[in-house]
Amino acid sequence: MNNNTFKFHVSGMHCASCKILIEDLVSDLKFVRKTEVDLKGEVVTVEVEGSYSEGDLLKLLGDEINANGYFLSLEKKAMEKGKGESLNNVIWTAIPVGLLLLFLFFLLQKSGILNLGISGEMTPATSLIIGIVASLSSCLAVVGGLVLSLSAKISQDDVSDTKTFLLFHAGRLVSFAVLGGVLGWIGSVVGINVTFAAILGILASLVMLFLGLNLVGVFAKNKITLGSGLFDFFRRIEHRALTPLIIGFATFFLPCGFTQAMQVAAISSGSFMMGGVIMLAFALGTLPVLALLSFGSASFAHSKHAPLFFKSAGVVVIGFAIFAILSALAGLGFIPPIFNI
Repeated sequence: MNNNTFKFHVSGMHCASCKILIEDLVSDLKFVRKTEVDLKGEVVTVEVEGSYSEGDLLKLLGDEINANGYFLSLEKKAMEKGKGESLNNVIWTAIPVGLLLLFLFFLLQKSGILNLGISGEMTPATSLIIGIVASLSSCLAVVGGLVLSLSAKISQDDVSDTKTFLLFHAGRLVSFAVLGGVLGWIGSVVGINVTFAAILGILASLVMLFLGLNLVGVFAKNKITLGSGLFDFFRRIEHRALTPLIIGFATFFLPCGFTQAMQVAAISSGSFMMGGVIMLAFALGTLPVLALLSFGSASFAHSKHAPLFFKSAGVVVIGFAIFAILSALAGLGFIPPIFNI
């Protein structure tokens, strides 16, 4: 048989989990001998058996890849030529949308209807909102890959998807509540004073600021990734009965910037109860999107409306981060209070 090698452009990849998912999808095709995905270059190289034209192979591979929210094409430059103008238009639309959302949040804060912690400490309401934003950005990129891997395994094995994902999400919620409480307890043992709490708050806010800028597109090239070695480890053990529970519990430790920012906030709370509530609220915020992803309904992350949502959410996160930093600096006495919120 003839062995032919083809290269295609893949758009929509976020992280190492996307790379592994695409390699799995393509490698499962009987006529494919070898598959390699270049995440940074957004290129998939495929070696196939038999005689296939580039167009025929594009259709065959595209049927598998495009159904999972990515887009396979022959020309990268042709696709990205009009992409810059489109993204610029999205940014200029997202800025007023994000500012409007911030204004509404501040009205809710001022009226006392909802305590968002804009004036200082992190609150469960803020954690919930940040969780929702995270679930469609870095959290989706890092944790979503594990969920997609479980989904792929379920489709191959005769197992209950309901039981599997209930275990996964239960493990995730329990770990965030319990370990968040532990972080809060550690904060109380260490003895978090006002100065140290303000410093931790600034640290968490700086992480949020970076992530917000990332969502807007300032650091678009710095993609959040979950190491392929760690991802491969999870894939090797995913067939075991209690693995979904273990994986869900372990997501507390995955390198998601939003999660780490909330972990710092939990420590600065100096309370087992408040630390647990902050982390649980954050996990609950991520639950709807991850639950939809669990059952194969994650198309929004790659839909035409996703860029506007991400960038508007980025503006909101940047706004929260700036106000938190200013509040912390005012608490330390470096600047006078700017807003009486």
